[in-house]
Amino acid sequence: MSKMMKIIGAVALINIVARLVGFLREMVIGKQFGVSAAADAIATAYTIPNFIYLVLGGGLTTAFISVYHSAKTDKAVFVRRMFTSVLMAATTITVLAVIFAEPLLQLAFLNRLTPEQFELAYPIFLWMMPSTVILVLSTWLSGLLNLNDKFKLSSIAILVYNAAFVIISAPLVPWYGPTAYGIGALLSAMLMGIFLFAGIKRSKLYSLKPALGKSEDVKRVWIIALPILLGGASMQFYAFIHRVAASGLTEGAISAVNYASKLSNFPQAIMMTAVTTVIYPMLSRKEGEGDHETIKKLYKKGMLMLAAMIAPATAVAYFFAEPLVRLIFERGEFDNASVLITVPIFKVFALSMFFLAANTYVTRFYYAKGNSILPVIFSLISVLGINLAIIYWLIDSMGATAIAYGTVISSAINLLMLVIYARVKWKL
Repeated sequence: MSKMMKIIGAVALINIVARLVGFLREMVIGKQFGVSAAADAIATAYTIPNFIYLVLGGGLTTAFISVYHSAKTDKAVFVRRMFTSVLMAATTITVLAVIFAEPLLQLAFLNRLTPEQFELAYPIFLWMMPSTVILVLSTWLSGLLNLNDKFKLSSIAILVYNAAFVIISAPLVPWYGPTAYGIGALLSAMLMGIFLFAGIKRSKLYSLKPALGKSEDVKRVWIIALPILLGGASMQFYAFIHRVAASGLTEGAISAVNYASKLSNFPQAIMMTAVTTVIYPMLSRKEGEGDHETIKKLYKKGMLMLAAMIAPATAVAYFFAEPLVRLIFERGEFDNASVLITVPIFKVFALSMFFLAANTYVTRFYYAKGNSILPVIFSLISVLGINLAIIYWLIDSMGATAIAYGTVISSAINLLMLVIYARVKWKL
């Protein structure tokens, strides 16, 4: 077995455990609140913090990895200044979000939240939002560890976060209701941040003492990151669109769509994360060396790995949708009625597994090639164009299932555009 396959296997194994623990959170929420206004509120409150952390953290980390090997300044100085830049950006956005929490929540959901939904979601949001600073920093710190071949440490950090989230939140529900999940989000993020800082200190990689001052390399990171942020934002708009479209349906539609999408995302996220976590730093290094033949081999190998791993998962999810939903969720407040609402949505979402994973994977090759604009354009066309059109065309006749169809069709078209252009431009 090649060294790369061994690393991918180890990372995949840790990710499986981490994702299982993370998915346990959704199962516990389902048991405690079922498909209800309280479950809707938790999903609603988590949307904005999750959006910022994935977009800002993911965009800056991807750009940082792209610049790291070609940085002109001393690596230690570059890392310290980049750390400071990420910290300042995340803190500024978080403070503004907390100050303007009420109008931000209403604006994000197009004023479609009912007074009950808003009253439940608002305190959860105020607890969750400060965790965004730590989550963005943790994403960047994980990228720094991966650049230095510390793949296991960054993967274990996610396990720490997910485990702490469940352990802290669930027991607090009798006292704090759904707000317990806001408290758990903040405290578990703090634990993950401490774990990563301690890991970097033990590894003696770099000092993380904040450092100000002009840096052309940090400027390059932001220039590369801006279109990546736009691309990441457009992809994360799937979650926003899911919540907004479902908010106009019956009570519980938001949580049903959330459970179904989380369940379908579970296997593809494990496979995609394992492959891209290992391949992207290698890809960045090979692009810097001008080794185009190896890049082509990495591209094909990664796509084959994704297809081989995700195809069986898709088949199982589609054909055994109802027993899976019953096995995973049917307990406590998640009754037979909740199952019957969730199953058809999950069944359609399952068809998007490969497309979503492959979109993320192929986009990394665009970033390594220095082209971060086209993925943004393709994403905007797919997510805000095709996806929305399909949802609002079908939603009156299909209800929440239309949201899943929008994801499947738009993600497939997005992948097709990415693959065709990469084939024509770079012969990948």
